Amino acid sequence: MSVLELARPEIRAMQPYSSARMEASGGQVLLNANESAWAPTGDDGLGCNRYPEPQPAALVDTLAALYGVRREQLLVGRGSDEAIDLLVRAFCRAGADAILIQPPTFGMYAVCARVQDADVIEVALADDFTLDVDAVLAAVTPAVKLVFVCTPNNPSGQRVPRTSIERLLQALAGRALLVVDEAYVEFADEGSVVDLLDRYEHLAVLRTLSKAWALAGARIGCLLAHAEVITLLRRIMPPYPLPLPCVAAALAAFSATGQDEARRHIASVRAQRERMRAALSALPGVCAVLPSQANFLAVRFQHAGAVQQKLLAAGIVVRDVRRYPNLADALRITIGTPQENARVLAVLQEPSP
Repeated sequence: MSVLELARPEIRAMQPYSSARMEASGGQVLLNANESAWAPTGDDGLGCNRYPEPQPAALVDTLAALYGVRREQLLVGRGSDEAIDLLVRAFCRAGADAILIQPPTFGMYAVCARVQDADVIEVALADDFTLDVDAVLAAVTPAVKLVFVCTPNNPSGQRVPRTSIERLLQALAGRALLVVDEAYVEFADEGSVVDLLDRYEHLAVLRTLSKAWALAGARIGCLLAHAEVITLLRRIMPPYPLPLPCVAAALAAFSATGQDEARRHIASVRAQRERMRAALSALPGVCAVLPSQANFLAVRFQHAGAVQQKLLAAGIVVRDVRRYPNLADALRITIGTPQENARVLAVLQEPSP
């Protein structure tokens, strides 16, 4: 069966919106989109008086080359969040269909599902935060249209092995779309599963420029999937998702200088992650530092709340993840610059009053 048979039939049948930019074909005098003829003050040649391309060609081509996919397999939008929302709206009928997640995990999967009035089926990760493939498959009902897997996981940092992803793909064929969220994959030892796209049409991969590429403020993310899935999602995507300044910032980041800088920063994070793991593990009051393949460490403390307040009093903000399953004693600490990391350790080593 085609992967599109899993999608909502009314979405497959709908006539998508056709924007003025989509319909334009050349020309120098643009009078078809009711835009201003004058660029705003401080525009610096960006042309913000004009609507941007729905899928900016230069950025799409750059990202397709970066991720090793064909341009028709890539959809670029406002962070991974937009792709998650589009997937849920395209594949889940309100009040009828469901997604499956493995908590603790990224919260937006469930948020988007609940906004769509889709059910959220949860199969908790094991105590060591590994994914139980058999338990996940046992929980897949005919209502489940999307199975989300976050690897490396947020907030634990644990990686899901490629063999587990392939087992899920083999078992979910014709049943559900497997969405693999690789927001942190650049920091991991094991690479992406994007090379499996041509073998499994029901695989979708989420990527983001917010982490390794230092563009969290630009809000750019990608969905990599079968070309038919990309075409389907474009039917319901707003026509102009990416502001021109954000596209310019991304293209600058992918310059030769920008790529060299990103590689240096990724290497620094990986080295600092190991140094912080060892140093934190040796501190009194630290119960455990969870293994991480991401740009953060989840740390168990004897008194996590007091530690959070101590760090905050020193001007250091970390993430309280105690509300997540199996993390009731944990804080999530992003790996910063060597100086920032040293400051965290120094504050934690200070005697409490």
